[in-house]
Amino acid sequence: MKIGETQTLLVEKAVEFGLYLVEHAGDAQRVLLPKKQAPEGAKKGDAIEVFLYRDSEDRPIATTTRPAIRIGECRALRVKEVGRIGAFLDWGLEKDLLLPYREMTRKVEAGDEILVRLYLDKSGRLCASTRNLYPLLSTDAPYREGDEAEGRIYEFGHDFGTFLAVDDRYSAMLPKHEDTSAFRLGDVLRVTVTGVKADGKLDVSLRQRAYLQMGDDAARILELLDSYAGVLPFTEKASPEVIFRETGLSKAAFKRAVGRLYKERRITIDGGTIRKVM
Repeated sequence: MKIGETQTLLVEKAVEFGLYLVEHAGDAQRVLLPKKQAPEGAKKGDAIEVFLYRDSEDRPIATTTRPAIRIGECRALRVKEVGRIGAFLDWGLEKDLLLPYREMTRKVEAGDEILVRLYLDKSGRLCASTRNLYPLLSTDAPYREGDEAEGRIYEFGHDFGTFLAVDDRYSAMLPKHEDTSAFRLGDVLRVTVTGVKADGKLDVSLRQRAYLQMGDDAARILELLDSYAGVLPFTEKASPEVIFRETGLSKAAFKRAVGRLYKERRITIDGGTIRKVM
């Protein structure tokens, strides 16, 4: 009998409060399937598919209800409440699933829907974790460069970027130069696939394809010019770090937008500055 997995067990004995199930006829180890979960008319020797977990008194117990997640899976679950020892998640069973504080990569709040995996702690209890989700995600996404998709944030990286699960299933990453400081764990973002790596992982961006995004970027530069009294003290020749710090744009995106504004004669470029045409 394996806690956290669905398996087929045999009815060993019917009692007033449910059915005792065993793995093989005559086994001494048995588990209770409560009466409200027991199929009507079940008798000794019948096979029943159940999921095993632990009840509120930490005893192994069976249920015919299929939970939202099992061992070895990665699923998005809703946070019901946050308590003293961690957060409690709705996974479809009577006893909520605990996400201990030590297994959180970021703070969560009631109502959040976050990606987690299921594991057994040292005491043999089922718990959730937001850590080490990467190996459980698939790399055979049907998406190609230029496709749009939805990805849920499951980890904020440091040196690499922000990690997402596209469709809560496929491994993807936002590059570190894209600002995700306004987002929280579990947020679902509309993204554009910018590349597919040899191993199947997706590179994605919050930005639209260049020709669509250019208008928004140009408007951002005009607003920035207004805040600088009509003059930016740098051009597209500035370092990528300066451009990103001041505008939030990559150097390539900044250069495209500046080129558009220049062709439309809405700005001039002179002496290392950009001036808005009044």
